[in-house]
Amino acid sequence: MTTSLLPVLPVLLPLLGAAATVVAGRSAWAQRAIGISVLAAVAAVATVLLVQADRHGPVVSEVGGWPAPVGIVLVADRLSALLLLISTVVTLAVLVYAIDQRIVDYGRRTASTTFHPIFLVLSAGVSLAYLTGDLFSLFVAFEIMLAASYVLITRRTDATRIRSGMTYVTISLASSLLFLTTVALVYAATGTVNLADLATRVADLPTGLQTVLALLVVVTFGIKAAIVPLHFWLPDSYPNAPAPVTALFAGLLTKVGIYALLRTRTLIFPEGHPSTLLLVLAAVTMIVGVLGALAQNDLNRLLSFLLVSHIGFMIFGLAVSDAAGIAGTALYVVHHITVQATLFLVSGLITRRTGTVSLDKMGGLAKRAPLLAILFAIPALTLAGVPPTSGFVAKLALLQAGAGGGSGTAIVAGIVVLASLLTLYAVVRVWVRVFWGEPREPLPDNDPDDELVVGTARTSTPMYAASAALVAVSVAIAVAAGPLSAITTRAGDDLVARTPYRTAVLGDGGAP
Repeated sequence: MTTSLLPVLPVLLPLLGAAATVVAGRSAWAQRAIGISVLAAVAAVATVLLVQADRHGPVVSEVGGWPAPVGIVLVADRLSALLLLISTVVTLAVLVYAIDQRIVDYGRRTASTTFHPIFLVLSAGVSLAYLTGDLFSLFVAFEIMLAASYVLITRRTDATRIRSGMTYVTISLASSLLFLTTVALVYAATGTVNLADLATRVADLPTGLQTVLALLVVVTFGIKAAIVPLHFWLPDSYPNAPAPVTALFAGLLTKVGIYALLRTRTLIFPEGHPSTLLLVLAAVTMIVGVLGALAQNDLNRLLSFLLVSHIGFMIFGLAVSDAAGIAGTALYVVHHITVQATLFLVSGLITRRTGTVSLDKMGGLAKRAPLLAILFAIPALTLAGVPPTSGFVAKLALLQAGAGGGSGTAIVAGIVVLASLLTLYAVVRVWVRVFWGEPREPLPDNDPDDELVVGTARTSTPMYAASAALVAVSVAIAVAAGPLSAITTRAGDDLVARTPYRTAVLGDGGAP
């Protein structure tokens, strides 16, 4: 265990950067430089935290000098540091893309100074969610993320975005109320909200009360992670936002919900056997999501349903409940953060060239934009889990974990294979309809005064570069599959053991 101020920086730097971008609101160049510099610095800090956590154990920061469980602590262990690093890299690439797409502060005819501060506030909320050591601060982190996302998803709206934004806001507020109620019930029952302290106190509660609290946690974070049947808000909300916003939400926000489930289920409500409820939810989520994708003609809605489907893959690893399953989920989250964000960025590139999201109105892009075809093909095949991509490595880890968990996990492992094949079929259909055939003329921009340029039959270099960078990260995950799997395996062992986290936060009082 290492005590350090480093875990504070991924939260503090974006907040200070957000304030600085407000002050520099009259200078587009200054705002962009601040945003990129802050996220690059956070990525560097996350790298240091990952190295320290892997070598020496969790890195702990006692905010305000008060020790746990009384004070607020920020904790960077292998899992949280790894997810913080990959999330920050994705956020940085999305920001570069958004700057060039001109959805940031200065559009074509109007100017605003909201995007950069809100973007950095969202980054601070994500960092706090990964690093916080207590339930109430986790609630605060979600509220920071949601408040920022409300602004991003409704900027410069039309009627369609307002309707989808209302759905998103309403469901988010309901889940936040449920989360706050859960925190209150946990505190009333145990007298603490510190995660490490709860690991021992919840075990002393009556079995029935433990079950109720565990179910509340699953429902609360299930909404935020878009687990079927709590997913209905996502396909109606994400596709209507600009590509960078959708990429950021798809890559990060649902994964924070998965992380919260991972942390609370392993630390507070551990199970020594496969969870039947989570196995059922995983199977249903995988199938409903991929079948919903096959029914779509809208490219963004198709990707949104595939996002829902692959949430089920992560829930499957959590349902297995052993170290191998947890490690498989961690590896899958790392892979999916990158590939899902990449696909939505590439979707934005396709829309920019064609002027539409309708698959029926596209065709022949492989001839006119071969680089764009490559940028789509690699993450699409990665999402489907075609060897030797990172998706294949992550799914193989999940299947290996499920193979030894009994008949129930073996059945759901078969559903993993089926959902992967259907995902491959879905992305191949997109490839055929978008990139093959005779080239079609781009549709005209039906709103030349809004913030997005579409139907141009061309795309600028920085947008390509940002998308290609994320493709390269996905390829790097596959190349470094051995070391990365070793890290997630050690993370899974720590999460199941619970002792390293508790000891790091509570000292010797956290040891059994």
